[in-house]
Amino acid sequence: MQRTTNEQRAAALPDDPQRRKGGGVVPVLAFAGITVAVMQTLLVPVIKDLPSLLGTDPANATWVMTATLLAGAVATPIMGRLGDLYGKRRMLLASLAVMVVGSLICASTDSLVIMIVGRALQGFAMGAIPLGIGIMRDVLPREKLGSAMALMSSSIGVGGGLALPAAAIVAQHADWHALFLGSAALGVLAMSLTALVVPEPALRAPGRFDFTGAVGLSLGLVCLLLPVTKGGDWGWGSPLTLGLIAASLVILVLWGLFELRSTAPLVDLRTSARREVLLTNLVSIMVGVAFYAVSLVLPQLLQLPAATGYGLGQSMVVAGLCVAPLGLTMMFVAPLYARLSARRGPKTTLILGMLIIAIGYGAGLGLMSAPWQTVIIAVVLGAGIGLAYSSLPALIIGAVDASETGAANGLNTLMRSIGTSMSSAVIGMVLANTSVRMGSVNVPTMEGFRTSFMIATGAVLVGLVLAAFLPTQRPARRPVLLASSAGDALTAAEAAPPAAARVSAPESRTPAP
Repeated sequence: MQRTTNEQRAAALPDDPQRRKGGGVVPVLAFAGITVAVMQTLLVPVIKDLPSLLGTDPANATWVMTATLLAGAVATPIMGRLGDLYGKRRMLLASLAVMVVGSLICASTDSLVIMIVGRALQGFAMGAIPLGIGIMRDVLPREKLGSAMALMSSSIGVGGGLALPAAAIVAQHADWHALFLGSAALGVLAMSLTALVVPEPALRAPGRFDFTGAVGLSLGLVCLLLPVTKGGDWGWGSPLTLGLIAASLVILVLWGLFELRSTAPLVDLRTSARREVLLTNLVSIMVGVAFYAVSLVLPQLLQLPAATGYGLGQSMVVAGLCVAPLGLTMMFVAPLYARLSARRGPKTTLILGMLIIAIGYGAGLGLMSAPWQTVIIAVVLGAGIGLAYSSLPALIIGAVDASETGAANGLNTLMRSIGTSMSSAVIGMVLANTSVRMGSVNVPTMEGFRTSFMIATGAVLVGLVLAAFLPTQRPARRPVLLASSAGDALTAAEAAPPAAARVSAPESRTPAP
């Protein structure tokens, strides 16, 4: 087992040329994050056509989307821990490679079962985002770290937002399998750039991989997220739905007890129970709910025919272009976040972001009568979600040992995935229950859209209450030690959000020499 001493860590920090310059690490890692995030919305433009394309019924076709979600949720904490143990760059390349294989499988089949397997492999790559944040923490100069982590954290929304118009254009003018060939090409490009530009950090966590814990967490997550995503089809009161939810609770409780007794746990639950980590993860669920709501509502509203009286009658491509500012704005607020957080701390930036989200959804209740109004909603929500998402890794990194950043950010990314899953299930149920019959199909109503926006607003308000109890992290005026390492001593002038990290020496998992 490789253990990194303080001298080794110090050697990889301020005097390392790669750390001083940063090179092309930030754009390459951000591109990798955006590439894997594309998988979430890649098939949204053709989702209504999937049953005919795959020769199956609508209930079975939804597994093509569900498989990606489940695989991503399982992969993020596991790949984060593997990265801490064996190398974050190595695991990042492995994640991208699995995504490429999954894309090629999907590009070559019309079989439902094989397509589900390929989509699950695509979702496995979601672990790349916490791995990228961990690499940035280890190799970037301090003055670049805040904006870099903000961009990487926001890549989930950026990739999802930009994929909608691009996928719509491809689906409208080419065979739908070209979507997967495009994602495979992006994956190969991301792998090549990562191999050429991104260094492998020297820092490793001590211990071994907790295989039993990984299996237990995977089973618990599948049993929890499966009924959340399929409850609308199965019935929320059906024995299958209730049975899986009960099984998930039992499995996760037993898993937690096992992790507490383990000397090398997959997830350090004692660290996760700290107020700053626990509250940040709970807030992440609420932000995930808010993020996905707009992705579900605006594309449908834009594409509904004007004959409904409220639909905007736009094409698939125009609808994608109207929603694209959501992702673009998230990307552009990353530098703004770094400046705000350096002055006021990530807690303040998180609260500001959620306030902007609440304003966006509140204004959206009255701005649904023209395409240009949906663009305004997308821009405002993108700014708020970008600030909120950017704050989350800084709060996590500021509360855990440097050797645990991959696993800790993997768990935080998982919390966002749980939020988006809950949003998909709840808002999908609302839209289905408020839909009306038009000709031979059921269509969502304006009442359903507005109710969805109010649910998102409520989630943000809950998140604001939780965020208010986070410890205030302000930039320190004197050097602060991260992970108890003299090599990690940072000055306030050099540090962005992580400067307020508070990890005491007894809690460090990196052994002193």
